[in-house]
Amino acid sequence: MGKKKNVTIPEELFIDLVKYFLADIRCDEDRIRLGLQEKMEAMVKRELYTRYKTAGTPEEREQARREYLEKVGMPENFRW
Repeated sequence: MGKKKNVTIPEELFIDLVKYFLADIRCDEDRIRLGLQEKMEAMVKRELYTRYKTAGTPEEREQARREYLEKVGMPENFRW
């Protein structure tokens, strides 16, 4: 297993998670779910971008670039 990484989330999401899990306040579930989904999407995009920038071969770099552009929703006709 690789190096453990830290993840930064907005303070509001953190407070919602604390209320949900520690204070047993079960409201704002949709907002928590949305916040976590947005964070996961951002992490996936960042990982794809990092793979694109650090790929060992031009083929790997091009594949990662295509995956990244697809993930961020860049139209085919607008890509370089």
